[in-house]
Amino acid sequence: MMSSNYFIIGFVLIPLLGFLISLLIPANREKSLASLAFYLLALNGLALVAFSFWWLVSNPVPMNFREWSLYDSKEYTFVIDFYFDAVSCVYLLVGALISLLVVRFSRYYLHREPGYKRYFNTILFFYLAYNFTVLSGNFETLFAGWEMLGISSFLLIAFYRDRYLPVRNSLKVFSIYRIGDVGILLAMWGMHHLWHQNIFFSELVDSNAVSAHISKHVVFSSFIGLSILLAASAKSALVPFSSWLPRAMEGPTPSSAIFYGSLSVHFGLFLLMRTEHFWQHLDGLRWTIGVLGFFTAAIGFLVARVQVTVKSQIAYASITQIGIMVLELALGLEKLVLFHFAGNAFLRTYQLLVSPSIISYVIRDQTYHAEKEVRSNFFNSGRLACSYYLLALKEWNLEAFLNRVVFRNIKLIGRRLDFFTPMNVAFIVFPLYALGVWLLVNREQLPAEVLRYLPGLFAFFAMIMVFKSFSERRYPRLAWVMVVMAHFWVYLSISFNEMLTLQQSVLYLGGIISGGVLGLIALNLLRKREREFFDLNAYYGHYYEYPRLAALLFIAVLSVMGFPVSSTFLGEDLVFSHIHEDQYVLAIFNSIMYIVGGISLIRIFARLFWGPHIKTYHSRTLKSA
Repeated sequence: MMSSNYFIIGFVLIPLLGFLISLLIPANREKSLASLAFYLLALNGLALVAFSFWWLVSNPVPMNFREWSLYDSKEYTFVIDFYFDAVSCVYLLVGALISLLVVRFSRYYLHREPGYKRYFNTILFFYLAYNFTVLSGNFETLFAGWEMLGISSFLLIAFYRDRYLPVRNSLKVFSIYRIGDVGILLAMWGMHHLWHQNIFFSELVDSNAVSAHISKHVVFSSFIGLSILLAASAKSALVPFSSWLPRAMEGPTPSSAIFYGSLSVHFGLFLLMRTEHFWQHLDGLRWTIGVLGFFTAAIGFLVARVQVTVKSQIAYASITQIGIMVLELALGLEKLVLFHFAGNAFLRTYQLLVSPSIISYVIRDQTYHAEKEVRSNFFNSGRLACSYYLLALKEWNLEAFLNRVVFRNIKLIGRRLDFFTPMNVAFIVFPLYALGVWLLVNREQLPAEVLRYLPGLFAFFAMIMVFKSFSERRYPRLAWVMVVMAHFWVYLSISFNEMLTLQQSVLYLGGIISGGVLGLIALNLLRKREREFFDLNAYYGHYYEYPRLAALLFIAVLSVMGFPVSSTFLGEDLVFSHIHEDQYVLAIFNSIMYIVGGISLIRIFARLFWGPHIKTYHSRTLKSA
């Protein structure tokens, strides 16, 4: 057992070691970068094959390893937990082989590309996140890997950061990912209260105990299941989130192959498989998952047939297969799903890697072969054919639906708060916060009915502030401060439930304060140098002249948004552990605040530092490039 424990840790430490070493290699050492990535992935793959063979031959039962306790108290425990079973085995083997092939292909495909080093840094970071997520044994560990996957996806989609469309589409994809994060946060909160402890995936395997527990809390369990489904749908591009996957193909072809053709796009399916022993006892949710998979497959099939680019066709073809896998999983066919996943992953990787050659093959085929006669039937004749053809061309208006239902409403609410100028914030927000602190200090003198609604009220203020930050266009520093202040409002709202200890307060607010100050320093330095081009109305590409400021602001963004580089990541989980079981509204408000706040922060960074350079004496790409 001890030796197997070392193997499991090694599957995470080897990619981590490769990523850290790659940061030290100079950008002009292409061969060294590619060789490091290839041989470390090969070593990891060989170790994985040996361990999997030993596991299958000896005793193929799930293994759980509780590695490190990052925080431990009576109310809450954060444990880095690793779990290995058949699902982990298949995902790790497929991921190792595909990553190795893509790294080998990328060595030549990206030769002399300006971002060669940055690409291999990100690929190694992605592989670390991939293994970390696949081996996760509880929601806390999974969420850490989930966040790392999101950031690596964002960086690779915007690999060509001097172009407009890659940067714009990277923001779109990141926004959808953050919607999925709402589901993960709410599921973590719900699981904590359902079992009154941190639940491990190994404990969900006990079908009888889980079924008996769910039968006593059907409504609350259904809420958790729907939250899991929301996270899975956003991550795996299920309906209505399917439109983001073709937009994610803006990165280099190898990154499209490893991310959105084979590995990353299957993580929503992975989440459903990991929690299958929970939601399979909820018949209504099981039917919902099956129907959602069917409609995703049907819509993906129709849209794929009218796409005019190879990458878009492959993206929707992959969506179709994932929809079928979700349907298979709802039917209880887990082994078939694993086999289907492996086949789809390898096929889409191959198709994307050879996609540049496919175009020449198609042109040759059209030149030397006559057009085939299309036979008429019920499904391709008359008005019905025109209807589903037009719907497929418009991608069933899925992107417009999301923009209208989610992001447009957030912007409309934020724009109604335009009276919040830098001066008004000082005269309105800070006095209101001082009033909230006074109410907290004197909460024993307040009526019980008033105390009942105050946490939700202050969480609502926090949510409104990030809405304002999301819609702000004139003042980047105001947008930044609004997100930072929103975290303090969340802290205040939770304090009305239970006062956080000094250690808990430092864990949560320490990362917020340090990241907030660091970000303000970077923004102030940029404004002093670029007064004319310092707003959020366009993409200015300032990274070209100020790469260190860009790196400084990016680190600050990661810290404030709760990425696992600061104590805020632990603090967010602590905050949710202090939300009571019956406080649905408070949990939802806080989740939305974290998600929209993260989108706003990334948007500030991308608009100021990425995109075509605003100054015409630098080389610029066309907006359509």
